[in-house]
Amino acid sequence: MKYCFLIGALLLATIGNSQPYSKQDSLRGSITPERSWWDLTFYDLSVKVDVDQQTISGSNLVRYKVLEENDVMQIDLQLPMEIDKIEQDGKEVAFQRDSNVFYLQLKAKQEIGKEQELKIWFHGKPRTAPRPPWDAGMVWEKDEKGKPFASSVSWGDGSSQWWPCKDHMYDEVDSMKFSMNVRDDLVAVGNGRLIGTETKDDGTKTFHWYVKNPINNYGINFNVGNYVNFKDVFKGENGSLDCSYWVLEHNLKKAKKQFKQAHLTLEAFEHWFGPYPFYEDSYKLVETHYLGMEHQSATAYGNHFQNGYLGRDLSQSGWGDKFDYLIIHESGHEWFACNITYKDMADLWIHESFTTYSEGLYVEYHYGKEAGDAYQRGIRANISNDIPIIGDYDINDLEYSGDNYPKGATILHMLRQIVDDDEKWRMILRGLNEEFYHQTVTTKQIEDYIAKQAGLNLDAFWDQYLRTAQIPAFEYYKVEGGLNYRWTSCIPTFDMTVKVKINGEQQWLNPTSTWQKLDINEENIEVEVDKNFYVPILYSNR
Repeated sequence: MKYCFLIGALLLATIGNSQPYSKQDSLRGSITPERSWWDLTFYDLSVKVDVDQQTISGSNLVRYKVLEENDVMQIDLQLPMEIDKIEQDGKEVAFQRDSNVFYLQLKAKQEIGKEQELKIWFHGKPRTAPRPPWDAGMVWEKDEKGKPFASSVSWGDGSSQWWPCKDHMYDEVDSMKFSMNVRDDLVAVGNGRLIGTETKDDGTKTFHWYVKNPINNYGINFNVGNYVNFKDVFKGENGSLDCSYWVLEHNLKKAKKQFKQAHLTLEAFEHWFGPYPFYEDSYKLVETHYLGMEHQSATAYGNHFQNGYLGRDLSQSGWGDKFDYLIIHESGHEWFACNITYKDMADLWIHESFTTYSEGLYVEYHYGKEAGDAYQRGIRANISNDIPIIGDYDINDLEYSGDNYPKGATILHMLRQIVDDDEKWRMILRGLNEEFYHQTVTTKQIEDYIAKQAGLNLDAFWDQYLRTAQIPAFEYYKVEGGLNYRWTSCIPTFDMTVKVKINGEQQWLNPTSTWQKLDINEENIEVEVDKNFYVPILYSNR
């Protein structure tokens, strides 16, 4: 959970995102020629996590399919981590470092269509996260009993902070094995299912985890601590879903009570979004020292077993106190972030807007539509309108707006009003998760799918709300025999339909950025925009 909430007034001007970027930004954020020629298929990542020395060492076997002939491969591993050796077909591979990027000079012929593999050995003391989860890096902490409590946080700056990989979102590995060696008085929890443990003679223990489904790099993480485990089964749309909960031993009683909300969450989200996307890998909540994060099939949880966001209702509607924000929000990411994953950091809204929107849908499912609408309206107070939601492409843009969360959810809530058919809207949400199942996507794919299924031309809508920081206002003034109205503070093509009440009578209007007249044969005219639209009203006394 990366949301630092920003309270602000409406800014009625477009604000750009442009800023200087470095060569390393481009190497990290673009699909370089040294990345594009090969397709990831499998990782076998094996690491020793030394919580006392705060170091990580190990190896990563990378299996891939050759798409184009090439003999230079880009592998990412950030300073101060080091690569020790690389082998392919039993022979050492030469490599050259350019800061956080390694260029491998492959000797084996890379035949199109053939599956190849290589193995990388590495070690180092990776960056410590100064403020997780908003800052990425390692978390080396102690629990209340003085036992080591460690995790990795890779969102944003990438998994290559601590292990060598193809660190770009466009290419997800199809499956992976993840082994962690730790002190034998600790437990190491990873993604997917635990397939075995080994006790070593040197006072350590290795935990082997396996992920059967495609997974993005930042979703892969380790958690090390004095964990205990309890389980249950959720009867879902695709049958029995194994649910597993890993918490510190002294928090077991609290967790068994608080984590009952997991089933309520899964029930609501399967209704709105379709089946949980990773039945084969199970559903997990894993206690962490930091607030939380959407680690696929291993959701990080640090909300201290209480409702709200660290005890606060972020919507100020009264409904945010009814659920544990971290369970609901981070579980929502299993559909939007883990199942449907953005190809480029600039499209972060695909993850955060839909997932923030899911919070209100959870409220609606369990407490009714009026409650859900109240929650969606309440989170508007957290909108800043500082910069456009969509960032800069091909550079791993981390200067994103917090509006990806509440503003993104708000525009989705408005779209539901425009569609004006709740079941059709639900089918669109479910359809997204079916159409883009286990895929990486672009904003255009999401825009086009919703527009097509809704039967609407939404080009101007998306351009207005995703690519500018302007909030359109409904402006009107009275004239003889009625009123004139238009959209103002908007792009010239903006033409969103809106539900209004004129003297208490509800109707739909189709404003554009030019004046239109509505004939009304009444002397007194009162105008009210439906409160589920995020639309200020400007009355001109002309």
